[in-house]
Amino acid sequence: MRYWLYLAAKLIIAAAVVLGLETGARNLFPAYELTPFGPITNLFLHDMFYTFVVFGVWLVGAGLFYLVIWDQRRRCRTCLRRLMMPVNSGSWGNMLRLGRPTTEYICPFGHGTLQIDELQITGKNSPYWQPHGDNIWKELESYHHPAGK
Repeated sequence: MRYWLYLAAKLIIAAAVVLGLETGARNLFPAYELTPFGPITNLFLHDMFYTFVVFGVWLVGAGLFYLVIWDQRRRCRTCLRRLMMPVNSGSWGNMLRLGRPTTEYICPFGHGTLQIDELQITGKNSPYWQPHGDNIWKELESYHHPAGK
C-alpha cells in the first residue's frame, strides 16, 4: 500500500509542477490579442510563440511523468528504497544452458529482488518482483561462520 501511495504522491507533485509551469506561461502573455477580426481570447494555436511555450511545458510534463514511473519501477515494494546491485544473468549465445538475458536488482535490506528481461520479444513484460522472507541474509551468514562455532 505504501508503494502505491508513494507513486500517487510523486504523480501529484509532478502534476503540480506542470500546472505551475502552465499557469506561469499563461501569465506571461496577455489575456487576449486584438486582431482586425476582433479579440482572440485563447492564444493557443493563434500565437506561434505562445503555442511553442505550451508545447514545451507539456513536453517537460511528459518527461516528468516518465521519470516518476521509471523511478518507481526500480524501488523496493516494502521499504521504498532504490534497488541496488544489478546482476546480469543469462546469455543470448548460451540461451539453452543459461536462459534468456535478464538483470536482477535486490533491495539493500533484503526485502526482495526485481527481475527485468533484457529484451522483450513478445510485447511489454512486467518486471517480476519476488519478495523474500524476514531475513534473507541468514543463508549468507551460515557460509561466513567457520564450521563448529
